[in-house]
Amino acid sequence: MKFSFTTSIDKLPNTIIIPIWKSKNTKSVLRQITKTYQAPASVSKLTWSADEKDILTVYAGDRTLHLVGMGQEPSPRTATKSVRNCVHKNKKKFTSTIGLDWQFAKAKKQTELLGAAVNGIVLGRYDNNLYKTNKDPKKDFMSASAKVVILAEKADATTKQMVREGNMLAAAQLRIFDLVNKPANKKIPSTLTALAKRNGKASGYKVKVYSGKEVVKKGLHALHAVGQASPNPSALIIMEYKPKKKAKTKIALIGKGVTFDTGGVSLKPSSNMHLMKSDMGGAAAVLGAMDVIAKMNLNVHVIGVVASAENNIGSTAIKPGDIIDSYSGKTIEVLNTDAEGRLVLADGLAYVNKNYKPDIMIDLATLTGSVVRALGKTTAGLFTKNKDLSAKLYQAGEQTGERLWPMPMWDEYLDEMKSDIADIKNLGTSSNAGAITAAKFLEVFTNEHPNWAHLDIAGKTLTDNEFGNQANATAFGVHLLYHFVKNL
Repeated sequence: MKFSFTTSIDKLPNTIIIPIWKSKNTKSVLRQITKTYQAPASVSKLTWSADEKDILTVYAGDRTLHLVGMGQEPSPRTATKSVRNCVHKNKKKFTSTIGLDWQFAKAKKQTELLGAAVNGIVLGRYDNNLYKTNKDPKKDFMSASAKVVILAEKADATTKQMVREGNMLAAAQLRIFDLVNKPANKKIPSTLTALAKRNGKASGYKVKVYSGKEVVKKGLHALHAVGQASPNPSALIIMEYKPKKKAKTKIALIGKGVTFDTGGVSLKPSSNMHLMKSDMGGAAAVLGAMDVIAKMNLNVHVIGVVASAENNIGSTAIKPGDIIDSYSGKTIEVLNTDAEGRLVLADGLAYVNKNYKPDIMIDLATLTGSVVRALGKTTAGLFTKNKDLSAKLYQAGEQTGERLWPMPMWDEYLDEMKSDIADIKNLGTSSNAGAITAAKFLEVFTNEHPNWAHLDIAGKTLTDNEFGNQANATAFGVHLLYHFVKNL
């Protein structure tokens, strides 16, 4: 998809999106649009709220204007969400080239918000019809040759860079949409490996993989244990991006990549088990973020790690009560085989910490239902003892709309994870504070790293949205991680 700029309304195509923030001046803006586009005078007298996602379609001669309300909060979240909604509803009516008139969307950080609107345009074209046999042909605005002409007050290097960034992020998010939406029979650990290698080759970073027997040889025993009942070998995928200039900071991003989670012998209820295809949402976020970080040439040394397995049932599956080893050397008592994500992450954290010695470690995982019960589906849980790191991650969440909320990490919670016969157990003594005790389990495998944070994104990876009748992928974490690294 191509984007270009113009300074003349005459050079905009006949279909135009006009984003507008809600304010006391909305009536005045309608009058300006009426005058600028010679729309019917009645338009200037309309009572239109410009609330988030409101769309007012105006016909001005041979032009169709889609006025998009973006609410009162000038934020990237509302810009992306509102423009995405407009494009999704109208994409099959659009011609191959549309316009984006940005001159009426006046707000602070206007250039950053333009990038978010561009992100929404690209995401709005998504269709979750991966395996349908009667797909509509991709023509007009759905085709690869689709274009957007942007009318903005200025088109300097910064503005063009933000448009490029919004487009790049959307392209990565679209790939993650498809990846997370794939069912388990179309997505196994080697699928994640293949994507990492393709992205690495296209974006210019190194990829190293330990799979199958190599996982055991490397001492990644917890990762192996989770996937040992699956015919599809587990894998540890290591991606390393080094900028051209020497970077001051080295950061590790670690994602849980359980491509399907039956719960193992501690079998999950069947009602929503099909949604466990998304249990690799943390890995997906890392894969997407690595791709954009490298393409945008950020000056930070980044190691992306995906610990991937398929948690199946079978005669070789781990059982409740089993004692397993881990890469760190610590032994784990497995009380519940459905608490498997923390096992694969334990090896991922220990491996990257020992072999790469990062300045910062951040892991992401669809780890617990407990965090959804605590925070709902509006935000993800943020767990760290480092107040500075917590503040920076929280800020990145507010900046991108991928919000985080800090949770307690007091050591009293670790008491629930003590085992009588092993170094630690994988489930708390009580059914309370499950998201926190899971984070405390992971903390044990960071070797007391001072700059580590855990993000429990269980409520954010799949949500009900405009892309279908069922829960769909969100690519949560791609924006968040990218902007966190960029801010460094």
